[in-house]
Parts: sequence; structure tokens; C-alpha cells
Amino acid sequence: MAVLELIALFLIFFAAFPEINAQQAKDEPYVGVNIGTDVSNLLPPTKLVSFLQQQKVTHVRIYDSDPDILKALSKTKIRVIISVPNNQILGIGSSNTTAANWINRNVAAFYPDTLITAVAVGDEVLTTVPSLSSMLMAAIEALYSALVAANLHTQIKISTPHASNIILDPFPPSQAYFNQTLSPVLAQLLRFLSRTNSPLMMNLYPYYVFMQNKGVVPLDNSLFKPLTPSKEMVDPNTLLHYTNVLDAMIDSAYSSMKNLNVSDVLVLVTETGWPSKGDSKETYATIDNADTYNSNLIRHIFDRSGTPYHPEVTSSVYIYELFNEDLRSPPVSEANWGLFHANSTPVYLLHVSGSGEFLANDTTNQTFCVAMEGVDGKTLQTALDWACGPGRANCSEIQPGETCYSPNNVKNHASYAFDSYYEKEGRAAGSCDFKGVAMITTTDPSHGVCIFPGSKIISNRTNTVVNSTNATSGVDASRLIRTTRFDSGFRGLVLGVVFCLFV
Repeated sequence: MAVLELIALFLIFFAAFPEINAQQAKDEPYVGVNIGTDVSNLLPPTKLVSFLQQQKVTHVRIYDSDPDILKALSKTKIRVIISVPNNQILGIGSSNTTAANWINRNVAAFYPDTLITAVAVGDEVLTTVPSLSSMLMAAIEALYSALVAANLHTQIKISTPHASNIILDPFPPSQAYFNQTLSPVLAQLLRFLSRTNSPLMMNLYPYYVFMQNKGVVPLDNSLFKPLTPSKEMVDPNTLLHYTNVLDAMIDSAYSSMKNLNVSDVLVLVTETGWPSKGDSKETYATIDNADTYNSNLIRHIFDRSGTPYHPEVTSSVYIYELFNEDLRSPPVSEANWGLFHANSTPVYLLHVSGSGEFLANDTTNQTFCVAMEGVDGKTLQTALDWACGPGRANCSEIQPGETCYSPNNVKNHASYAFDSYYEKEGRAAGSCDFKGVAMITTTDPSHGVCIFPGSKIISNRTNTVVNSTNATSGVDASRLIRTTRFDSGFRGLVLGVVFCLFV
């Protein structure tokens, strides 16, 4: 293809989205969490909400409209997406009265004391319960009419979460399109979303893209790990470089909407995550990979870097999920997507540098800022020089002959300097980043006679430890029966040969 033709295609591709910038300017991107309840010892609602507040969680999504949880969220600043279970769609879509009663009972009865932001109608209906496809829009329109009647339609959005396999030929993103058998319903849905300024909800799992394309998609691309330009995925139609799989999945949704002439609907990622444990066939479901994915995901969203297709737009995401759901059916990974165990202890410590106290897994307020593993010495030295120079960290203890000089290596010295700067800045958001080479930890890095700055401060104050108490509760069978996470992956995905991957 001639250079001029490529430039023309590039300009046409981007000109199709004139309205997103102004819309996105109103809202800061956020990271929320999904709360599943297939847990044998789930925290009672009041303690659950206290735990969310302790972890600085500001957005949650639940898979029903549990009145006890909604009541517990009252008068907090936590925003919640509630859900209509799949098994209620038929009744709501068939009766405006039923829809009105649902809104009155589950929305109007709690709002505005409880900050309900959206209603998710079903979960992956088009691909997991296709028999309900014809009723989905009827239910959505009926619920929206009920919101209008209650004068809540401008505050509360209505949409429906989709599995990523509604999109065919997703790679390269510029060639993606919706499954044509679903196009009639999706075209109607997108017109509704455009008219009501509501998001396209997508459940996107790079884990499954990687698992089904091992040898084609490198693990580093799936985990948001830093890549050299030669390892970035390149869309041959736009020449855009993709450094991670999630951005490519989001852009495939934008491209698919473009093919249906929709240009003003934002993508909201209602589920994404990585399992920390799997069976013998799920060897990449590990704590290290789950920690890396979710930590880098949080950083990526808070960096507001957008996607290659839309650098001006950063999609908000909901991590799947808050707790491991031990009552989920096999495979093993199904019960191991959580950030925390049911007793609120962390499954792993997120490396959430740059995100302040959000999901720092720290219930004792004892956090430290240290150098990340695997960072080359030259990069660490640059960050160390900045911390001890312009950053004005107290680096006196890592000078020759002082208590923290040994071991005399750049990683040890950088960790001390990073922690000093982190404490000096009051552990403010972004104060433990140093261009991505630092991380937050709850493990005290002090050693021997070397006491780190954070540990010195801790020794001079009284710590308040919040103990979470478990309450045994059964699982209500009437709750939404959700699909396995595999249903949200690209079943049988074969990457397009034209999506160049330089490795």
C-alpha cells in the first residue's frame, strides 16, 4: 500500500470519533471491583462496606441488587453498579409494570443515599443465553422508561455486559467487527446507548487470549510488562503499536462500533483480571502473574494513557474480583480470581505504585516504597540520583560508614531513598513510582541495624489494626447464576495473520 494511501486510511480511521473527547473530559477514569457472593464465609454487608472503605475502593459492581448491601452502602462515597439477573429479563421485558416495580424496589428506594450509578441488565446474555436476545432490548427500554418516570434517567445509566466473543476477527483492532448474527440487536443497543449517553459494557480477559494463543501472543504483552518496540504488536492498517492485549481488545470494540456507524459510545470494562491458581492445564494461573496483571492494570488506568486508537480516552475498569469465590464450579481457576480471601486477607500484595492507598492490601497502614525486582542498575541509579537530589529525600543513612550503606548496591540504596521520599510526601498518590521502577509493599525492608524511614515512623505512632470478622452465610440460589470466566474469553480465537507481531 502506498504511503499516501496509508495516511488517508489513518486519518479516516480517527475522524470517525468526533464526540468522545468532550464526553470523556467530564469523568476521571477509575478502577472498581466486582463483588461475587459464591463465598462460603462472606463478610456481612456492614463489615464488607467497612473493608471497601479501608481499601479506598470507590466503585463496585454487584451481580444482583442485594438490599442489605445497598443499605450498607448508604451515606458512603462508594458508587455501585447493580444488576438484573438473567432469569428476570423475560419478566421485565414483558411488562412495563414489572420493570417499574423493579426500579422502585431496587433503585428509587435507595438512591440518592446509596450512589447507584448504573443498572447492568443481565450478564453476557447474547452469547450465553441467546434465547433471551429478543427480550434484552425490551427489558432495557422498559427499565429506562421506569427511570424516566422516577426522574432518575440522567443520574443512572442502563447497559448490559457482553463477553468479548461478540467481536469477530478482533486482531488487528482496525479490522474487528461484531458477530453479524448479533448485529440487529447490537445496532439497536448502540443507538440506545448513544441516545442515553451510556457505556458499552465489555468483559475483557487477556488471560484467555493468551491461553488460547500461546506461542502467538507473548505473556509479557498480556501482563502489561514493559516491551521493547520490536516486541510491540502492530496494526498494519493504522501502524499503531500495541504494548498490551487489553488495549487491543478495547480498540477492537471501538472499531466494531464504527462499523455500525456509532462514534460516541465509550467502552466500560466491567470485568477483567487474572486467576492466581489453576489446575494442571492452567499453568499460567499463578500468584505472580495475577499480581503483575492487576498491579500493572491499575497503574495503566491511573496513568490515563488511553489506547493507541483513542489516547484521549481511558476506559474505567472493574477488576474481577474482590474475593476468591470458593463455591464456584471447576476448573480450579474459577475459584481463584480474587484479590482477597473471604476472611479479607490478601491473596497477594498488589504493586500499586502511583495509586496512593487504593487496594494496597494494607490493613495496618504499614507500607513502604522499595525498588522493583528485575530493574536494571542504570535505571535504578537514575531514579536514586533524582530522589536524593531534586526529590530531597534524606539519603544520609546510605552514605559510606552509615547504618544503611551495606549492602553496597544500587537496589538497596534506591529502596531506602524511595522510602524516604515516600514518607516525606506523606505517602501521597504518585509518590512511589519513580517512572515505574518502585512499588509499595507491606513487608518492612529494614535489615540488621538499618531501619527504613517508614519503619521509624511506625515505631513512633500507634497503629490501628482493623480485624475482620467472618460471618457464615449461605448462597441464595436466586442470585444471578453467572457464566464461567472462560465464556468471556475469545473461544477458538485465531489471531489475524495481518496483525503483525514482531518478536
